[in-house]
Amino acid sequence: MPVIEKLNIVVTGGAGFIGSHLCDRLVQKGHAVTCLDNLDTGRFDNVRPLLNHPNFRFVEADVRDPLSIDGPVDRIYNLACPASPPHYQRDPIGTVKTCVLGALHVLELARATGARVLQASTSEVYGDPEIHPQPESYRGAVNTTGPRACYDEGKRCAEALFFDYRRLYGVPVKVARIFNTYGPRMLENDGRVISNFVVQALRNRPITLYGDGSQTRSFCYVADLLDGLELLMESDDAITGPINLGNPREVTVEEIARMVLRQTGSRSPITYRPLPEDDPRRRRPEIAAAARALGWAPRVALEDGLKSTIDDFAMRVATPVSPASNSAEPPAGLTAAARPARKRRAALSAVGSSA
Repeated sequence: MPVIEKLNIVVTGGAGFIGSHLCDRLVQKGHAVTCLDNLDTGRFDNVRPLLNHPNFRFVEADVRDPLSIDGPVDRIYNLACPASPPHYQRDPIGTVKTCVLGALHVLELARATGARVLQASTSEVYGDPEIHPQPESYRGAVNTTGPRACYDEGKRCAEALFFDYRRLYGVPVKVARIFNTYGPRMLENDGRVISNFVVQALRNRPITLYGDGSQTRSFCYVADLLDGLELLMESDDAITGPINLGNPREVTVEEIARMVLRQTGSRSPITYRPLPEDDPRRRRPEIAAAARALGWAPRVALEDGLKSTIDDFAMRVATPVSPASNSAEPPAGLTAAARPARKRRAALSAVGSSA
């Protein structure tokens, strides 16, 4: 990783699964970090240990509103958006607004401050791919009117905005297409493969497979992803992306279920349910561009990362927290938002996925 000076960094979605790990790492490296989050799917507990650090500031804010930050800004990581199907389908219009208005407001902040800005895009821009593995040149096979379109198309529009701001205003942009990522701090109720299987196994409940379990995914451990995001952010301005970041090891969903059962020692049976609409059949990144441009490749084996993830879930599942209370709320008076965040923590609808 290149050695750089102390930077003023904004992380939107910084109380979420990936964002909170990124905040931890950036603070540990000596940077001044402002974490923005509306705590819709982010958890305040994820960043609570950083609150007394002089280089960390938490602001409860929503990227759908215009953003203003006191002081200089050198880097912006835009990670703000619900990323699991049950969460982004719960409020599809809000998801589109978060993707599109959020990108617009982050780009305007970058334009006003001269900051470099990285967009956390997604492998979902490839839809249910007809090319395997998926290179960055593949334009995707997305159902533009389906239940996942709010997220898929929202992220595609955000990418377009990023490159238009680069062309029109010279804003230094980076776009990472993130594939399935896992690790400690995943939400128990996010509806994704690993979190679903681990929670069900730890509670000795039936493991739910959607479809016949033959659909494939590629899982990247969160620490490996952070390496890729930082390398992309600090790369030469000419390296804009989009660049795939993910682990090319491909496994079936059923293989993951059986791996979780072995590691947890659970006696949970496996049950099968119909595959949700537009659920991708195969997903695997082509990462040659990341290797060539960034010198990046994932290093954590799935078995090792899964053990750390299960250990984290085991501590939390023993004392489950409801989505409404969530221990996501910051204590009164702690936040410094210029405007209140929207409260949209309605109960989750029963939406399944093998994402």
